[in-house]
Amino acid sequence: MDKIYNPHAIEQHWYESWERDGHFAPSGTGKPYCIMIPPPNVTGSLHMGHAFQDTLMDALIRYHRMRGDNTLWQAGTDHAGIATQMVVERQLAAQETTRHDLGREDFIKRIWEWKQESGGTITRQLRRMGSSLDWSRERFTMDEGLSDAVKEVFVRLYEDDLIYRGKRLVNWDPVLHTAVSDLEVISEEESGHLWHMRYPLADGSGHLVVATTRPETMLGDTAVAVHPEDERYQALIGNTIRLPLTDREIPIIADDYVDPEFGTGCVKITPAHDFNDYAMGQRHNLPVINIFTVDACINGEIKSDYRGMDRFAARKQIVADLKAQGLLEKIEDHRLMVPRGDRSGAIVEPYLTDQWFVKIGPLAEPAIKAVEDGTIRFVPDNWKNTYYEWMHNIQDWCISRQIWWGHRIPAWYDEDGNVYVGRSEQEARTRNDLDANVALRQDEDVLDTWFSSALWPFSTLGWPQQTDAVKTFYPTSVLVTGFDIIFFWVARMIMMGLKFMDEVPFHEIYIHGLVRDAHGNKMSKSKGNVLDPIDLIDGVDLESLVAKRRSSLMQPQMADRIEKLTRKDFPDGIPAYGTDALRFTFAALASTGRDINFDLGRIEGYRNFCNKLWNAARYVLMNTEDQDCGQSGAGADVELSAADRWIISQLQQTELEVIDAIESYRFDLAAQAIYTFIWDEYCDWYLELSKPVLTDSNSTPEATRGTRQTLVRVMETVLRLIHPLTPFISEEIWQRMAPLAGVTGETIMRQPYPVPDPSAIDTEAVDEINWVKEFIIGVRKIRSGMNIDPRKLLPVLLESGSGTDQARLDRNLQYLTSVGRIESVTWLGADETAPESSTALVGNMKLLIPLAGLIDKDAELARLSRELERKKDELERCEKKLSNSSFVDKAPKEVVAKEQARATELQATIDSLQTQQEKIQTL
Repeated sequence: MDKIYNPHAIEQHWYESWERDGHFAPSGTGKPYCIMIPPPNVTGSLHMGHAFQDTLMDALIRYHRMRGDNTLWQAGTDHAGIATQMVVERQLAAQETTRHDLGREDFIKRIWEWKQESGGTITRQLRRMGSSLDWSRERFTMDEGLSDAVKEVFVRLYEDDLIYRGKRLVNWDPVLHTAVSDLEVISEEESGHLWHMRYPLADGSGHLVVATTRPETMLGDTAVAVHPEDERYQALIGNTIRLPLTDREIPIIADDYVDPEFGTGCVKITPAHDFNDYAMGQRHNLPVINIFTVDACINGEIKSDYRGMDRFAARKQIVADLKAQGLLEKIEDHRLMVPRGDRSGAIVEPYLTDQWFVKIGPLAEPAIKAVEDGTIRFVPDNWKNTYYEWMHNIQDWCISRQIWWGHRIPAWYDEDGNVYVGRSEQEARTRNDLDANVALRQDEDVLDTWFSSALWPFSTLGWPQQTDAVKTFYPTSVLVTGFDIIFFWVARMIMMGLKFMDEVPFHEIYIHGLVRDAHGNKMSKSKGNVLDPIDLIDGVDLESLVAKRRSSLMQPQMADRIEKLTRKDFPDGIPAYGTDALRFTFAALASTGRDINFDLGRIEGYRNFCNKLWNAARYVLMNTEDQDCGQSGAGADVELSAADRWIISQLQQTELEVIDAIESYRFDLAAQAIYTFIWDEYCDWYLELSKPVLTDSNSTPEATRGTRQTLVRVMETVLRLIHPLTPFISEEIWQRMAPLAGVTGETIMRQPYPVPDPSAIDTEAVDEINWVKEFIIGVRKIRSGMNIDPRKLLPVLLESGSGTDQARLDRNLQYLTSVGRIESVTWLGADETAPESSTALVGNMKLLIPLAGLIDKDAELARLSRELERKKDELERCEKKLSNSSFVDKAPKEVVAKEQARATELQATIDSLQTQQEKIQTL
């Protein structure tokens, strides 16, 4: 093995080998275990959320593959309707042309060309993460098979009266000219205004004051609402007001929705441009007046001077006209949530338009029951409450989009506007007895991307055909996803699975948290705190990182601030940590359901952990390759030492902890158990305890053989244990270790996952080595506390020990003198007085190290005085800061808490130094 661990030298080689040799494919034997990847957008690139989620899925897949299950991780990507269309439209714009210039057919052809050339970025990046997806089964939501499934579902739902076309209010993007889903709308708080307008009563007796953040929508008002029990307005209910700037009168109505405590208690009602107003309008049979065009300009139906004006220009003019007529009460500054399209950045308008809808109520009922009766289990369990909240308040699903890229709605119209639905135009004609001379035109709209995604668990397996894959892997085992798409994707998959497969699509849903920055802030380009997982794997220099972050900003004016932050946070760029360190970091942070704060310090630590494992493997190989390790089974005697039996016992316990953790989705506990065993038990203790056995000429051949066997056996097992989390380094080392352990096979991926053997746990050996550890730790604490050279051999005195202590000392003296760097061990007689010593307890036995001659008293006192002075100065500065009310009141809470903890730590250090000082002064 190379002396230095270099992840880049091994990762690509092993991934290509695994994929080429078909190791990602189901074995065809064992219990089926299947995970469907949440299909990433074909336009996308890997972000930290993807990398986190995919690490957890791959860990489960590799674990179950090694457990002997017939394991499939289904690969695929989503066509991402709006996102993909925008990418290609931007390319056309750079060539000074548009999709309309090309026409629909050629534009779709151009998108397929783009997909072929540039659409595989994220799948290449998934490979970089070590994701063992079965690429031979990779699907795309627009491929022929999935498109057939989409048409099949649409037609069947239509036949069951669960799909209809109607005029409803939707989120409308005035730049993209399409309806968008709630998930494609980002609402953030912005500064705006609240305009208070006077609406004159029709009888001339006064006016009502209404407040709005969108005064232009007054042109579509069809009522003013008050609460039915609001005494101020009860006498006015049923009367009318004259709507300013129009020639219309509108009624004053009563509705419980109105909050009498908010504002004046009067609310303007615009059913065509507000979701709540639309619902109220339906309750009261109010007219619905659409004032906008698809561009969000005032349309021609409005008889006013505002026709053709952009909505914001109209707003400005309307406010000026109201003021001129004395109908503007006041204008207030106001913070409000502004909805913007996530792709266009344009403010989204509630807009009344003809769309296709799924009647969702009948589909939701069994989907709710599946969670209530435990057929589907959320992990953590509390997410079922979010699911219930959404599902019990579910609205019909708008499934049509006014774009070209996507599954075109399989519906055709004749010249009279009659609609005919079929899997093809020919089927639509046949089912409706339409002659060939009846002209039909297909609906121009495409289906919401989430429609095809809802079919993902069975369409990817070949449905509507009853393929072997459908029969074997449906329902799937678990869905791993974020909480933000429980409704948009998870709930819809459950509804569609129950409707078309008569079974739920999965039995467990593991909901993971968000990946945040080290301070708990959400990662966003505008904050300059986004990390690219590929940068963490490969490393990136500062200038490249700055250029990358500047170019990714949608708002160029923020570039200088982001550059400044980047230079401050990453003065040396980002080091290359490798994939395994990144994966292990994600696993270690994956506490159930909680958001994770990603700190570069953690990945640095786990890079060191990979180094530790690598160096441990080198030590094992140096002491076992070309040596007799007792693996031949040819009758060679093997004697296992207490340390050998102890580490084997510890391994059984670790295997049990790791399996329990993975089975319960506690990846953090699995990582912690593996880390503790490898670093603390195997490397820090067992390897050290093995050295005297291997190097002492007095060791018997049987004992030497037993230690070599244990070194190899435990390392080979640990590699299988850690493989689901760190696949590359475990494979690389295992290839060298397996022959020494007598194990055959092409790859660690297909080896059995370790299973704990209770009979291999030797409690006497565990107690014995725990005593040895406690003894050596006592010596080390004294050595460290008194600043004694770690190379110096120390004399040890013992008193108050038992017969058991004496026996353990005799059996383990080799370990104690070698690992503890001990010169001699002497028992004090009952009447002997110990010299001035530093002491430690090992159970009830007192361990003493005489200090005389071990340290330079004057030099040590001078060192302690300097250290004390430095710590006292630090504490004084810390306490001064904490006594400053301006700092305590204004600094972030976590900063103040950190400073308080620092003060406590400094005081404890000072106390310890003073104790040492007093002890040395007595020598």
